[in-house]
Amino acid sequence: MATQTHRTFSTRIDIVDSSRDELVELLNARLADTFDLYSQLKQAHWNVKGSDFIQLHELYDTIAESVLEYVDTIAERATALGGLALGTARMAAAASTLDEYPADAVAGMDTVAAIADRLGVYGASARAAIEAALELDDQDTADLFIEVSRATDKHLWFVEAHQQA
Repeated sequence: MATQTHRTFSTRIDIVDSSRDELVELLNARLADTFDLYSQLKQAHWNVKGSDFIQLHELYDTIAESVLEYVDTIAERATALGGLALGTARMAAAASTLDEYPADAVAGMDTVAAIADRLGVYGASARAAIEAALELDDQDTADLFIEVSRATDKHLWFVEAHQQA
């Protein structure tokens, strides 16, 4: 059975219906990635080992908390536009564009590489979402993704710093 991703509820938000449909799809695509990124950060947080354990354990948890806020923000924007937020773990897993977190990545630097890769891909998708939202004349959704992009770049900087010594 196909998952319904289009707008289903009326709203007085003055964005044309066809654009809102596309925006809801865009938001749900990034929602899947965001929820998946959150779960992968928690996977790294729970399982990291090595001499940098406490630093990385705390860093991943801090980033995960930030990402979790964006799960809610993105989902709420999709519903504000009259759509359905598709945000269960199974929906996110089926739709995420992120690579699966490697279960054997537990050594500190292995987790750093895995998380840096995923943050890089996620940041690029957030920047693409900014452009897509602007093309659909939705400054608010673009602004949401600008905030996500800026935070993601900062998180990536913190993680990559462990590789740059």
